[in-house]
Amino acid sequence: MENGWDESAGAWIAEQGEYGDFGRAGVMDRPMLARVRASGARNALDVGCGEGRFCRMLQQEGLTTIGIDPTVPLLDAARARDPQGDYREARAEDLPFDDARFDLVISYFTLIDIDDMHAAIAEMARVLKPGGHLLIANLNNFNTAADPDTREKLPGGAVRITIDNYLEPRADWVTWAGIRIRNHHRPLAHYMQALLAQGLILRHFDEPRASGPDAERNARYDRFPYHMMMDWQKPGP
Repeated sequence: MENGWDESAGAWIAEQGEYGDFGRAGVMDRPMLARVRASGARNALDVGCGEGRFCRMLQQEGLTTIGIDPTVPLLDAARARDPQGDYREARAEDLPFDDARFDLVISYFTLIDIDDMHAAIAEMARVLKPGGHLLIANLNNFNTAADPDTREKLPGGAVRITIDNYLEPRADWVTWAGIRIRNHHRPLAHYMQALLAQGLILRHFDEPRASGPDAERNARYDRFPYHMMMDWQKPGP
């Protein structure tokens, strides 16, 4: 199904720049890398690697890394920025790797883009080694359930949103900075049940505070935090 990524690739690359947008560089990178280090992983698969930003960060941590993505213009950008990197065209729902290949699998804001979440999670669990970790960053579910047309900034910095039909999964088109892509809303229970069904064990859950250089922006984000992180482990030695 069309999701807008091919048409939005150029605008996405421009928006991310070299270091990523605020949600990545200012909120999620630090706690994600902390979990990477704690995992003890030596190799990693970045599912939905985009322009390769987090793959490059994983390589700087000393991990042998493969990035996969179905969007060719994003892969072209990843290869141009990292000619020695390993970037492959593939989909999360059908990973072209043997069972138990990776110490670490990363899904960094990708599950909201994937139509068949259950197939993708099953594939990510399949390619994990026993004892390996599946590290997920995702949008908070109250955020994906919110109607963007009703978002209102109130005096004092508070934000008011309207959430309706939270329990009903759906896909909505979202637009910003020349980007127009289709994101999925799913209740948190849908993600949790799909991951538990693979026999994975939740080792860490967080809704991180912002830690960017702009204290005022950090404070605004912390009033309405819309990212979450989960670290799941495959049972094994």
